Amino acid sequence: QVHLVESGGGLVQAGDSLTLTCVESGRPMSLWTMGWFRQTPDREREFVAAISWNGVLTKYGDSVKDRFSISRDDAKSMVYLQMNHLKPDDTARYYCGATGAPLDSPRERYIDWGPGTQVTVSS
Repeated sequence: QVHLVESGGGLVQAGDSLTLTCVESGRPMSLWTMGWFRQTPDREREFVAAISWNGVLTKYGDSVKDRFSISRDDAKSMVYLQMNHLKPDDTARYYCGATGAPLDSPRERYIDWGPGTQVTVSS
């Protein structure tokens, strides 16, 4: 059975940085596109970043481009989201997901999700 578990969230101030980590277990991660999404109670789950199965290609949502960076370490079955220059609008629960579909796939194509980790950015 596949499990994804996110960690690294917390309460920070605007301008701070955080690194989120997602650990996958139950299968080799190396064949899967991995993505980060975020959600608040009043909004749908929003795409943040994704990285291709081989780590060569990445894609970012417009609101985080140039501030966030996604990476992966398949030997450790981990995916990271480095978040810099955080803003109050980045406040959300962040979810890690996996898909066998291409890099630009919508969230509906992601078949596995973790429980999420909360990020709160104060002004």
